Amino acid sequence: MSAAASSADLQAGFCPLRLQRLVDVLQDEIHRARLPGAVALVSRHGQTVLCTALGVQDPATQAPMTVDSIFRIYSMTKPLVSVAVMMLMEQGRVLLSDPVEKYLPEYARLQVAVERDGAVQLHNAVQPPTVQDLLRHTAGLTYEFLGDAWVQRQYGAVKIGSRERSTEAFSLALAGLPLMYQPGSVWEYSRATDVLGRLVEVLSGQTLGDFLHQHILAPLGMVDTAFFVPPEKHHRIAEPFAHDPDGGVPMAVLDPRQVPAMQSGGGGLMSTVHDYARFLQCLLHRGTLDGVRLLGPHTVDFMTSDHLGDIPARGTLLPPGHGFGLGFAVRTGRGIAPVPGSVGLYYWGGIAGTTFFVDPAEDLFAVLMIQAPNQRDYYRPLLRDMVYAALLA
Repeated sequence: MSAAASSADLQAGFCPLRLQRLVDVLQDEIHRARLPGAVALVSRHGQTVLCTALGVQDPATQAPMTVDSIFRIYSMTKPLVSVAVMMLMEQGRVLLSDPVEKYLPEYARLQVAVERDGAVQLHNAVQPPTVQDLLRHTAGLTYEFLGDAWVQRQYGAVKIGSRERSTEAFSLALAGLPLMYQPGSVWEYSRATDVLGRLVEVLSGQTLGDFLHQHILAPLGMVDTAFFVPPEKHHRIAEPFAHDPDGGVPMAVLDPRQVPAMQSGGGGLMSTVHDYARFLQCLLHRGTLDGVRLLGPHTVDFMTSDHLGDIPARGTLLPPGHGFGLGFAVRTGRGIAPVPGSVGLYYWGGIAGTTFFVDPAEDLFAVLMIQAPNQRDYYRPLLRDMVYAALLA
């Protein structure tokens, strides 16, 4: 375990004793066998005020967790791919108002499934989904694991989440299924960012992995972030418990050792806390880090603003007082939500438990890396609560 000195904590406005509470609570969760291990990082004003590794990396081998352990970050892939799309926008290769079918013709003439009294009717889409719709999850798509509606069952029937088909084959398969909603009508968390991954490939002429590596990961020094873990790094892979500690059905997690055919823009990357912290510091610096500029500052501001307005949100993933930007949930109200944070804070997480938030008003970000799929909804607000409790100035 490592942590910055107390003087740094005080300089960044943190109480070291209160910050230690976060470590103590995570350690207690590990002691009670609810977590195998964890890596937590907190940074403010460009200073790392906490970076600690706790517990074990792999419950089967009892290998200790380290700060360079590699995690399945799942949907924390989405912000990276969203940045890639915005980089292409800044290069003049795409407009956010462009219909998706302009670049991916398989999305022309889409239909929307409407369920009434046990019957399903297909209606033509009133308007085509746009690139902005994909970025803000208003394209009418869904996720097969979010419910049991007819469209979601169709996703499951064709195994739309398979890692064994190419990104192109995925896009063709998804476009062949009806939409869940009329484009632009509701926010529904979805496979939209997987479609954006294919869009990046078409616009750039590169695979998604190659584009991310060349234009984001390598420039930022994110040396351990990729769609698979090479053999020489297998000993650093963090694993969940084989059995859910709360008695639930354990979620099957992807095997990071396998090279997937599908480079999932919505959830396929593996990463470390230090790699992801560099990405977040770049965002907090409004698009630049260590002399590398990915995006213009106004583009970052645009991405991290609410893009929903009066568009209603379906499901429970967006808490009260939050909207959604272009790849992130965005806090719109100081109160209302059951967690603290400034207006303008943005965040997201991955289904295996990893999570982050960035608070530009406080020049602050935090990352928690865990592999505890069924417990993720507990640890995300816990991180937020305890970080703000330790911030005194």
